[in-house]
Amino acid sequence: MELKFDTKVQYLKYRVLCEVARLAWDDRLLENVLDIPKTIVPGKTPTMRCCVYKERAILAERVKIAMGGDKENPNVIQVIDIACDECPAAGYEVTSSCRGCLAHRCKSTCPRGAIWFDDKHEAHIDKSKCVECGQCAKVCPYSAIVNRQRPCQAACKVKAITIKEDGAADIDNNKCIQCGACVYQCPFGAIMDRSYILDVIDMIRRSEENSQYKVYALVAPAISCQFSRVKLGQVVSAIKKIGFHTVVEAALGADMVALDETRELAEKGFLTSSCCPGFVKYVKSQFPALEPYVSHNPSPMAALAKYIKDTTPGAKVVFIGPCTAKKAEAQLESVKPYVDAVLTFEELQALIDSKAIDMAALEEDVLDNASYYGRIFARSGGLTDAVGQAVKELGLDFSVKAAVCNGIEECRMALLKKSKNALAENFIEGMACVGGCIGGAGCITHEARDKADVDKYGKLALEKTIAGAVEQLVGRNP
Repeated sequence: MELKFDTKVQYLKYRVLCEVARLAWDDRLLENVLDIPKTIVPGKTPTMRCCVYKERAILAERVKIAMGGDKENPNVIQVIDIACDECPAAGYEVTSSCRGCLAHRCKSTCPRGAIWFDDKHEAHIDKSKCVECGQCAKVCPYSAIVNRQRPCQAACKVKAITIKEDGAADIDNNKCIQCGACVYQCPFGAIMDRSYILDVIDMIRRSEENSQYKVYALVAPAISCQFSRVKLGQVVSAIKKIGFHTVVEAALGADMVALDETRELAEKGFLTSSCCPGFVKYVKSQFPALEPYVSHNPSPMAALAKYIKDTTPGAKVVFIGPCTAKKAEAQLESVKPYVDAVLTFEELQALIDSKAIDMAALEEDVLDNASYYGRIFARSGGLTDAVGQAVKELGLDFSVKAAVCNGIEECRMALLKKSKNALAENFIEGMACVGGCIGGAGCITHEARDKADVDKYGKLALEKTIAGAVEQLVGRNP
């Protein structure tokens, strides 16, 4: 089957994951792990780097991350130092557009005296003095001074990435919200998210040996924008064919959360959402005074996983979605007992292909557990719509005035206003990724970031109310 990835970096990552998984299924990983780079880059002709040996050295590091990464590093987002050496030095630079004017506004506005001029009166910046304030760029009449940010730094809106002396990127784990924006934007694939694909394979193999050991797949509703070359029902069939006991919509957890979070909002009068782990981490790290306002409800993933574990002895739960931050959420003490592993859609594609499953040839299965409102959690504004619906269904005398924050920059502005008591709204819907979950770093493609697709998928739901979806879950064993 033809694959659709946005970039060659994603495809390379997929190939590594697929090969690691294929060897793991055959019990040949440990004895062949060193040969994977040669399998992907055969011969002696380099295809991506200066020499084939460097390519293979970098691939070896990719294999390590595909096998679980650096266990000493708690961050699921990890840097491959050897691959991070092609970007130019970042910071403010004077371009050839400098006309050597007489005004010298750039020099007079610089607070550190970092601007100097050559014999042609053209400006230069002394990097040892520059503090990257950008004042010189603002006053240059020719826009001759530009800020050349590395793609990873430009992508990181929480300023968690700095550059080490050796030129490699360095991630501040205290600031990083593990959204994966840097993973997707790095043009050399030097930043990757740790994979738990081997843990999932181990769980599935155990379930094949023990009928009481059932592995559940919780699939995020953002799947409606992925796997465009096959039908969703065929993807569900493929997941079961991998070895999962059954496939459950994580959107059903969203229905559960929508009801409980709405009650909490009406009771407290102000609340921020707790569904996006990247947003929650951002609040706790950058706006700690606002942490008490974060909803005490678990995320849809955690809520539904807990329900499954509580009602099904021996169950194992794997969340599959577009979010790298979910991998970090699954490691929290409050979530770890319920979620055993997290896979991205990229990893799901690799897992399916590692077993040579032709999705296009499969019959369609169904995925019809949740309501329309649970499914639209996948896009920005969906949670707010669900809360509005829940107010009606619960018969609450409360008016929801929401600040729908599409991306972490909008989240920052809303939180800043709230911290200064200047926010008019009583509910903050925080989504770290632009577009919501459908813009997550673990998507196969980001070109389908269209909320219309999510809404279309939502309208196919058999359950038309949030309460109806929750009631039908409680009435049966998942």
